[in-house]
Amino acid sequence: MAFAVLRALSDGKFHSGEKIAQTLGCSRTSIWQAVHVIENDFAIQVFSVRGQGYRLAAPLDWLDVATIRSGLDTATADVWTVAVADEIDSTNTRLMTLAANGGPHGLVLAAERQSAGRGRLGRRWQARIGDCLMFSILWRFDRGMAELAGLSLAVGLALARALRKLGAPVELKWPNDLLLQGRKLAGILIELSGDALGPAAVVIGIGLNVVAPADVDQPVAALTDCGLEVSRNELLAALLNALQQVLTTFNRTGFAPFADEWMQLSAHQDEPVRLSFGPDESIDGMARGVAENGALLVDTPAGRQVFHVGEVSLRRLA
Repeated sequence: MAFAVLRALSDGKFHSGEKIAQTLGCSRTSIWQAVHVIENDFAIQVFSVRGQGYRLAAPLDWLDVATIRSGLDTATADVWTVAVADEIDSTNTRLMTLAANGGPHGLVLAAERQSAGRGRLGRRWQARIGDCLMFSILWRFDRGMAELAGLSLAVGLALARALRKLGAPVELKWPNDLLLQGRKLAGILIELSGDALGPAAVVIGIGLNVVAPADVDQPVAALTDCGLEVSRNELLAALLNALQQVLTTFNRTGFAPFADEWMQLSAHQDEPVRLSFGPDESIDGMARGVAENGALLVDTPAGRQVFHVGEVSLRRLA
């Protein structure tokens, strides 16, 4: 009921509770209860004015499968099967289940709201409806899991290509993040299943801030911070177009052809950095780019060291 009422209010104009109730075939009390859920559970402000009804502070930009598909390139449209859920536990979790049960290559699942969204290293990824783009894709590789090193970097590069084309001057942070103005704009979560020698099914989860989120525990950015206002449908189509090109090439060649371009967009290239492996273990050095398998190269007092994706976090030293 809450989503139905929210959709009825999504144009940002006043709507009477009575008319909404008539349209939805329910009581005015049900509408009032749904508004309570929207405000308290969804954290979306609803204005209530006697004699006028209910209104949102701003219109909502809902995801729509037909609109998303209209923005796909011809070749890309043949690859992706797009689905949108109002609310789900986790798009990654759902696609991992489908992957294990024969889910199709190229399946895209986007959600307006996740109750158990998650990012790398077990961090939660939560966002208000309409503020963020949250989606996962299922991609089946001919390559085995042992040959997928650097995939998260290739995915980040695909996102960066699309966002820069739209006008957002993003940078890449090894291994899974996109930065805007030095703050986290988007994150990538990759989960694998399959055989070491192939084939492999990969679920790639992506969360991207369109509007600045509330209640987060790290410096974050949103596309609106750089003046970019784009519909989430147009944005998702642009990202899928770029992802199709990069993932198709990666399946043939691996990460090596992307390494130079990735380094050109790296936020930490030739900068002092600290790698942390836990609360009490860290290494300082100069970031020197990435190897052909996506491993991070760092010049340390002990010489050049190579770091692979794992339980490690990276930040620039002041």
